[in-house]
Amino acid sequence: MTIPVIRPWLGEEEAQAAAEAVRSGWVAQGPRVAQFEQAFAEYSAAAEGVAVSSCTTGLHLALHLLGVGPGDEVVVPSFSFIATANAARYVGATQVFADVDPLTGNLTPDTIEAVLTSKTVAVIGVHQGGVPFDVDAIEAVCSKHSLALVHDSACAAGSTYRGKPVSAGASLAAWSFHPRKLLTTGEGGMLTTSDSDWATRLRRLREHGMSVSAADRHTSSGVKLESYDEVGFNFRMTDIQAAIGLVQLAKLPDVIARRRELADRYHKLLPEIDGLRWVSDPEYGTTNYQSFWVVLPDSYEGTVVDVLEGLLARGVSARRGIMAAHLEPAYSRVDLPVTEYLTSRSVILPLFHQMTEAEQDTVVTALAEIVR
Repeated sequence: MTIPVIRPWLGEEEAQAAAEAVRSGWVAQGPRVAQFEQAFAEYSAAAEGVAVSSCTTGLHLALHLLGVGPGDEVVVPSFSFIATANAARYVGATQVFADVDPLTGNLTPDTIEAVLTSKTVAVIGVHQGGVPFDVDAIEAVCSKHSLALVHDSACAAGSTYRGKPVSAGASLAAWSFHPRKLLTTGEGGMLTTSDSDWATRLRRLREHGMSVSAADRHTSSGVKLESYDEVGFNFRMTDIQAAIGLVQLAKLPDVIARRRELADRYHKLLPEIDGLRWVSDPEYGTTNYQSFWVVLPDSYEGTVVDVLEGLLARGVSARRGIMAAHLEPAYSRVDLPVTEYLTSRSVILPLFHQMTEAEQDTVVTALAEIVR
């Protein structure tokens, strides 16, 4: 069997939780969503959690809440899944791509400053692959230029920044629960915020702008008629997803500990491949190793596709490294040398909770054979 790049850690407990939600008769957004919001907010050291249908819709809602729109520019890394850039487009703004640090793959104050204009109103900072960006440094540059900062924490549940959960206290942070993430609800996401008034409005906006939620209407002992005071969206999470999320959240500390244990073993095995570089903790925080990506040696004359095909032929499923959105047909090319180097030379290796040492040995041996 091929070793997968990721395998969600799902079991009977999640199946039972989902079944209980189905048997309850309440399968749409309801009490379990509210429980999940509170539990995730507490875990991530946020004041409020607002469950949404995906991290992408969370980013969209965040920019909409901030009033970002046509004529505005939003600085984003190209070195990220394309949803980061798409979020700016959804509200009619223009995404402006900035380059990244070659070690962390994240925005820096210098790369942001290099692309600012009089039209810039916001920055979306990505904790890429679970590696935290330097929050204090990015917040300082945003404060200097009066820019809003939105955290794209899609991959970062369980990462830390200066001893606290990553994005703790952030004005707005969007999280993903896609199966490639450490905590999964199948699809789904969360917005966390430090502002309770924002949370109230976000909950209305995710549910068509209704002044009274469907859950409140159905559980009320009297008649409650809703009004629609602004145009909203259908970005809701279901109680079935939230039930799974609550189980997954309880397992998250064990998932992170196991991934870091396996990552440490990679760190000990990979030096046998001369010139290879791999992701690791920055000096100001820790990564959850959502993606264990390596940068191929400069001496290796093949391509990322050559490596992926070679690994697959040896029973290992890997993925290309983080994409570069500015190289996709949907967007325009700009000069981002670090981004282009990283995306053309990086590969994501298998890493998952149930991975065995024998499987890890197979991955390293296969990669060494190809690169040599």
